[in-house]
Amino acid sequence: MNAYGSEIYRQTQVTTVDKGRLIIILYEGAIKFIREAQKAQAAGDIPTKANAINRALDIIAELNQSLNMQEGGEIAVNLRQIYKFWNEHLLRAKVSRDGQGLADVEGMMLSMAQAWEVVCQDPEATKVAPKETGETIGATARTL
Repeated sequence: MNAYGSEIYRQTQVTTVDKGRLIIILYEGAIKFIREAQKAQAAGDIPTKANAINRALDIIAELNQSLNMQEGGEIAVNLRQIYKFWNEHLLRAKVSRDGQGLADVEGMMLSMAQAWEVVCQDPEATKVAPKETGETIGATARTL
């Protein structure tokens, strides 16, 4: 599939998908950027590494901001803590040469994406999904 076709597919996917699946798409995007950062670090390409980490951080910020803290209860609180942890580890990874932080966050994100796959089959999961007004989360996913 060419780049244009891939972009059209991604935009269609984002605009027609349910909220839970949108979260999974964002996790997948963040994982993609972390992997780009890992490759850039291995190649000694610091600017590309920093840019990829920044993109992953943007996604994490969007996920954090879109949490429904009023209805999400303990799950939303726990997710907020996880997102904070990821943010801190990626910021440290951005300024260090140690790739362990990137690997740790990537592993956790993979586990979370798999968990969301299961959770999204439960109607109660929408309580911690993005708010109805969270149109920016779709815009973020379209840029992945």
